[in-house]
Amino acid sequence: MGRKSNIKKLAPDVRAHLEKLLRQDRLTLDELIANLRQTFPEVDTPSRSSIHRYKAGFDEMVGRMREIDTAAGALVDELGDGMGDKAGALLAQAVTTLATNAALNAHDRDDVSVKEISELARAARAAMQARTMSIKERQEIEKAAELKLLKAQQNKLDTLAKTGALAPETLQRIREEIYGITG
Repeated sequence: MGRKSNIKKLAPDVRAHLEKLLRQDRLTLDELIANLRQTFPEVDTPSRSSIHRYKAGFDEMVGRMREIDTAAGALVDELGDGMGDKAGALLAQAVTTLATNAALNAHDRDDVSVKEISELARAARAAMQARTMSIKERQEIEKAAELKLLKAQQNKLDTLAKTGALAPETLQRIREEIYGITG
């Protein structure tokens, strides 16, 4: 594999400033270099080509994040703000996608640290837990809806029994054969 990027060797505050400028996407490469030289005169400014290479990968990552954001916005617009479970499923899928992407990027590097591997493992576990939680929440919602429907049906049958509209034997048969209510 190749050597570590000069951009990644920068001090965290310098790199954060560069990434902020890249997110804004307003400056040319030469303007980026001039801005870095002006803002951080004591730092060796990376070459034009290293900034260009870093920008290409950065733009790809930002593009994926924007696609996820656009998809989430479209779902909210289409399904409404109260889409609940679908939003949770989308979030779980997004986390899974990002964790997978991070793992693939780490796989392409030779200098992956134990700390990075540990962080990837935690991200993968969190993604799996998010999916599991989503499934459990959906099952709980379905069970609550089923109980609510069953109670409503029981109340309607009780009302019919009080009015005498149907014979008690008919009501009992409806309870057992149609609604599965015993007792």
